[in-house]
Amino acid sequence: MFVSFFPKPKLFFTSAVLWSLVGVLFWFFGGEQLGATFGLPPAAAGAPPVLGIPIFWTRPFLWFYLYFGFMVGAFYLFWRTYDNHPWQNWSILGSSLILFSTYLSVQIYVALNNWRGPFFDLFQKALTTPGSVSAGELYSMFSIYAWIGACGMALFVATRFFVSHYIFRWRTAMNDFYMANWERLRHIEGASQRVQEDTMRFSTTMEGLGVALIDSAMTLIAFLPLLAQLSSHVKLLPLVGEIPYSLVVAAVAWSIFGTLILMVAGIKLPGLEFKNQRVEAAYRKELVYGEDDEARAQPPTVKELFSHVRRNYFTLYFHYAYFNVVRSGFIQADAIFSSVILIPTIAAGTITLGIWQQISTAFGQVSSSFQYLVSAWPTIVELLSIYKRLHAFEATLDGEPLQDIDQRFIEAGGVEEHA
Repeated sequence: MFVSFFPKPKLFFTSAVLWSLVGVLFWFFGGEQLGATFGLPPAAAGAPPVLGIPIFWTRPFLWFYLYFGFMVGAFYLFWRTYDNHPWQNWSILGSSLILFSTYLSVQIYVALNNWRGPFFDLFQKALTTPGSVSAGELYSMFSIYAWIGACGMALFVATRFFVSHYIFRWRTAMNDFYMANWERLRHIEGASQRVQEDTMRFSTTMEGLGVALIDSAMTLIAFLPLLAQLSSHVKLLPLVGEIPYSLVVAAVAWSIFGTLILMVAGIKLPGLEFKNQRVEAAYRKELVYGEDDEARAQPPTVKELFSHVRRNYFTLYFHYAYFNVVRSGFIQADAIFSSVILIPTIAAGTITLGIWQQISTAFGQVSSSFQYLVSAWPTIVELLSIYKRLHAFEATLDGEPLQDIDQRFIEAGGVEEHA
């Protein structure tokens, strides 16, 4: 799954995480200020944010583009020298382009959040003091919003187009790798389905989960400092009282709580999804055999196989029922959580409408990023079941023992057992 597309996957991903961590830490502890040496200094302290799209070609942003390019180039040259993989242009440079595009997408949300403050303050002023705001001022603010939205839409379309090609290259790499070792893999139950369908489902699932994970990480990097800054407007939290960085603490604690209860509620689902694929495959295979051999797919056999399908589905429905109760309950509570913790601040009248909008948006972005597992858990369950099926290929090629259910199939000479 990974060695076909990435050079030395374990070392590659470890080095990628460490190099990314070094890059992020150096940026926050001196790298951002280093741009002043090249005439690209960071924004002055206390300076109002640049509204709209022009922020993306300000000097701080230009310096970040150069910094990101240098970090990617150094990483790519190291791996090209250390282990020149045939797919590394896609796996390294392609991954880096997705990271960069996701970063720009998150910054568009930041630009939109920066717009919300002055716009809603202007909106509040217009409502409370008639005649103090002209229609032209409001139209001007909406034009800024329109440009931000148009750029965000264009970036989204371009990113999804590239990611689709990237994922299909990954599927191609897996397909070529498995077919090159087909003689060693063909005896595994459902080998053809695993190569054709599971690689497709794996790549498609990774497309959604991978982009969402990157987006969550980038959102945290961009919005956590903003949320920490906005915490200065929120002195008190219900039940807790006054604490430093109140909004950050509330977002992290709430997200951890949601993630834990969802993981506990859905702990049985990966195994059931995997078993579901097995019983479906056994039923389908018998029907396929019956197309060419009249002795196969007889009613008693088909009835027994379908009973396994039915039993597993009903078990899956039961466990998904209480999982969805917990998940939907948390999502409903999450929709009002940020407003509830702001009640003491709103009642005290210490924030404006613009600041309230900025806090709500920033809190929602940080909270949803921390809740990645909450929103993605059903898809992660599906991915884990696909991984288990493809792992039989990995075990065969690495000389590792197969899972009991796969081993029984081979020992039976290719006839699935249905105990």
